[in-house]
Amino acid sequence: MDLKGKNVIYEGGFGGIGQRCLREFLAKGVKNLVIFDLQENADILQDLRASYPEANIFFFAFDITDKNSIATAFEKAVKKIGHFDVLVNGCGMMDDTKVELMIEINLMGLIHSTLTALTYMNKSNGGRGGLIINISSVAGLEPTSFIAIYSAAKHGVTAFTRALADPHYYEHFGVSFITICPGITKTNLVENIREKVIFKFAEDLGARCDTAERQSPEVCAQNLVKLAETGKNGVVYMLDLGKIKEITFPTLWTPVFKS
Repeated sequence: MDLKGKNVIYEGGFGGIGQRCLREFLAKGVKNLVIFDLQENADILQDLRASYPEANIFFFAFDITDKNSIATAFEKAVKKIGHFDVLVNGCGMMDDTKVELMIEINLMGLIHSTLTALTYMNKSNGGRGGLIINISSVAGLEPTSFIAIYSAAKHGVTAFTRALADPHYYEHFGVSFITICPGITKTNLVENIREKVIFKFAEDLGARCDTAERQSPEVCAQNLVKLAETGKNGVVYMLDLGKIKEITFPTLWTPVFKS
């Protein structure tokens, strides 16, 4: 997709990777950039508007755990910009001691946002189609023992996004889906992991992860936006240590239908 002149909604845009992605999208010449987040970051907004005066940049507060808040944010955004071509579901948190909140933010909120977005993008109902990028994690590719709740939620994101990329859905909606799985990235999300494990005896595993090599959020953002331009429907991409890797999955089961 050529991003020049396009309209983009980014959820969680003030996060560590998110705010870098905002700059990358603006550098590509998007026309309208809408940011959804829990609270406004006036400093980031002011800087973005000063750096990219040719773009229209809007912010709408929303709570990813509240379906009504999600619906209201999309309604306001579409009223302001008319339509959107790209949605990035980038909200996330990592703290396995908060089980319900982990599932609500990392999985349920993403699902509700995706379904809400489809009501506007659906080509079969007057929409223009487009692209939805769902951010999962390498913990959504490999079971990650010391953050098992986070890993479960992110596996859900990966499966959900792959499922919606089915050609039957694409023919109906006209919307492509790609899954982004960042490796460990230098953001607040992964600081002090040993304090975020659900079992105290597993703190050492979390502490070991604290010493793992990390990529910069700038490089991760550059690769994410590159995939917004070049990514293929249904593909899962791992973004780790500055590299993009296309992940392939074996077919482990197919149904046997009665004749």
